[in-house]
Amino acid sequence: MPQEPTTYRTFWPYYLNEHRKPATRRLHFLGTGLGLALLALLALTGAWWLSVAALVSGYAFAWAGHFFVEKNRPATFRFPLWSLYSDFRMFALAVTGRLQAELRRYGVE
Repeated sequence: MPQEPTTYRTFWPYYLNEHRKPATRRLHFLGTGLGLALLALLALTGAWWLSVAALVSGYAFAWAGHFFVEKNRPATFRFPLWSLYSDFRMFALAVTGRLQAELRRYGVE
């Protein structure tokens, strides 16, 4: 088991390791993308309930990936802010086509 992260610099490789399976990363991507789309819709319509839907969709897809695919406990439970930031970082890397290189860099493949 990797050492417990104490800084964000050590957390990032830990986070990637907790997302080893492509299906888990795809579920994260789907939840984050849907959450961002709902937030954009909120900005356009002002419908407050979309903020709740965005939050639920983001976490529901991600946690489904952890519980049913990866079979591990989401890092959000112990590292909520680092996990949130890392989810957006992983999403941005996937959108820009750089996630696979980052996974290889940390030996997650």
